[in-house]
Amino acid sequence: MLALQFRTTQNTEPTVPYDRASELTAELRALEKETTGLEADAGDLERKLSRARMGYTQAEEILRAEVKDAAVIAGVAPVEGPGVRVRISDPGERGAQSGIFTVRDEDLLKLINELRAAGAEAMSINRQRIVSTSEVRLAGSVINVNTQKITPPYEILAIGGPAALRSSLEIRNGLVETLRDWGMEVTVEDKDHIVIPAYRGSLRFEFARQAREG
Repeated sequence: MLALQFRTTQNTEPTVPYDRASELTAELRALEKETTGLEADAGDLERKLSRARMGYTQAEEILRAEVKDAAVIAGVAPVEGPGVRVRISDPGERGAQSGIFTVRDEDLLKLINELRAAGAEAMSINRQRIVSTSEVRLAGSVINVNTQKITPPYEILAIGGPAALRSSLEIRNGLVETLRDWGMEVTVEDKDHIVIPAYRGSLRFEFARQAREG
């Protein structure tokens, strides 16, 4: 009798009540649903992060482009493009007016101003880049550009539309015609490719500061 009872006890497997099984199943499904939601949230966050990284890259590219443009405008970066080459020298041994006139600093300034008004985007005189702080002035009998002595023949390089630049100088009764009438030798040539060096001086301001808005 005792042996039979022992065998019966050994063969009986524990069972989970039906209500508890239903509860566990519901909890499992809830966890699966929560996991699916978390995975979806993680995917959404990853996509947002990718877009943010892309936006940062684009912003960085835009900033770099603006810095390059600013360097070109300020003249601290070399530039290249189409334009004109103007060469001017003192009168030679020809003509009745030979030796009466020589190229002056104001003649070079007038040429620079004419080219700028015609749309020149970058200019140089004898490899000296012309920027907002450049000076072209006579020091004794020598012309200085950016505090550097230059000697004839003077060569002005200007980047811009070649036809417009040349026309502005060679207009009838214009500056080039006047200089030639004075006996100076002036040539204006269209160029498909011109390289203008960077400004090599200082652009630091001692007194000027950015004004406050408002």
